[in-house]
Order: sequence, then C-alpha cells, then structure tokens
Amino acid sequence: MILQVVEQVAFAVLVLFAIIILIAILSSAIRIIPEYQRAVKFRLGRVVGVVGPGLVFIIPIIDTIIRYDLRVEVVDVPAQRALTKDNVEVTIDAAIYLRVVDALKTALTVKNHIPAVAIYAASTLRDVVGMVDLDTLLTHRDEIAKKIASIVDEHVTPWGVKVTAVAIKDIKLPEVLLRAMASQAEAERVRRAKITLASAEYEASKIYLEAAERYSQNPTAVQLRMIDALIEIAREHNLIIVTPPTMEYVAVPLALARREKKE
Repeated sequence: MILQVVEQVAFAVLVLFAIIILIAILSSAIRIIPEYQRAVKFRLGRVVGVVGPGLVFIIPIIDTIIRYDLRVEVVDVPAQRALTKDNVEVTIDAAIYLRVVDALKTALTVKNHIPAVAIYAASTLRDVVGMVDLDTLLTHRDEIAKKIASIVDEHVTPWGVKVTAVAIKDIKLPEVLLRAMASQAEAERVRRAKITLASAEYEASKIYLEAAERYSQNPTAVQLRMIDALIEIAREHNLIIVTPPTMEYVAVPLALARREKKE
C-alpha cells in the first residue's frame, strides 16, 4: 500500500516536471514580434529569413533571432570641432534621423548600425563644413544639412539603413568672433539710422523750400502762419500775446502827423 502511494506521488511529480519543461520549451519557442519590428531568424548560424510581425516559432537552442526596430530613431552626433574654408574654428551639434529599411542587410553587414552611422556622420560633417566659408555655414544651414544627409545616406544604404534627415542644432563660434560680429552689427544699425535721419532731413528740406516759395508769393499767408504760430505758443505756455500792427497801418498816421506839422 505504501509502495503504491510512493509510486503515485513519484508519477505525479514526473508529470508536473514534464509539464513545467513543456511550458518552458513552448515559451522559449514562441516569440511575438510587434508591427513596428522585424526579426532575422538564424538556424544553426545560417540565415533562414526575416520573420514578423506576429507569432514566430523557433526551435530552442537551434534557432536564434535578432530584432530590429523599423521606426525612425534620432541619434545625437557628438559635438564636432571643425575648420571652415576661411579657417574659422566652429563647434557644431547635430542629430541624425534614421531607420532600418532592410533588416536582413543590417544583420549581415553591420554589427551596431546606430553608432556606425553616427561616427560616419560626424566625419562627413567635418568634411562638408571644411568646404564652405563661415557666412555660407550660417546662412545656408538647411542646405548643408541636406547635403550631409545625402552623403551619409548613400554610404549606409548597403547596410539596410535609411537616413531621412540631418539637423544642425547649434553652431558655436569663438568668443572673439562673436564680439567682432556684435560690433559689426552695431555699426550697421548706426549706419542705417544715420541714412534714415539724413533721408528724413532731405525730404523735410524739400517741403520747407516749397513752403517758402509759396509764402513768398502770398504775404498774407505768411502773416496768417505767424498768427497761428503765436496762438500755439500762447496756448502751450498760457500767455497773452499782443502783436503790433503791420507797417502799412503805422505809416498812414505818421504821414498825416508830419503833414500837420509842416502846415
């Protein structure tokens, strides 16, 4: 009786152990590949093909897979110090946008595609910057970034990688050059201000000259303008201004007085 119980317990333990092993084998034999990933399957070291998305079955120990994300990845390029064509040293921060388009090529041609692309992009960045002067670098940043992206993309296409864009995030200049550029910008602002002031004075002088010509042809208008000016002065300073009569009104009484004296 005891022997039968022991045998039943041993059998149950074996069954449980077998179930655990089966579950472990099944769990290791099943892989779930998301829609945004692909996996390269190897069997005994040889390529079987690209699998996914969905459920993927592999033979434990015999099969292995390498996953690749097909989404766009942003890789920061370490800050690069470079010399422009006119021998100005600049420090440039950039970023690369890339994605895997052929997982099989990537698996067979490059071990770590992200650092490999970043290193080549850094070298290309220095080369392209060395072919342009500082003004071109500052004013045509987008065109230079597109050129770098094109060169890098052409080089990494055999790796199954696509470079979608390169962004130049920052261009740092030497402090001495920054001060010189600030002085130049200030001088340019002063020059423009002087030109604007001179132009305004020139236009005003033309208007004054035209007004003077018109006033010379109409003395009454001159007197009215003088009266308007006096009224404005009195209004601003709260004054009462008494204006003398014109000479023509003074001349008549003086002439009559002299005539009476002679008589």
